[in-house]
Amino acid sequence: MEVFRIDKMNIQYEAMLGLTAELILDEAIRNYQRDKLQRAIDEALASGDEEQFYELTKKLQELEP
Repeated sequence: MEVFRIDKMNIQYEAMLGLTAELILDEAIRNYQRDKLQRAIDEALASGDEEQFYELTKKLQELEP
């Protein structure tokens, strides 16, 4: 009975580790996309490209929760 309990705990622990890793990866990807969009927005501002600026800021707003 004790072996079954330990196996069940290991499965739960591994599932939690997997979920945690997925959350960390999702956050890292979101941060990368946000940074990339912000750099592109800065470039659009610097070049005076109003259309590109509005398009990129809309994408940035969609990315934010």
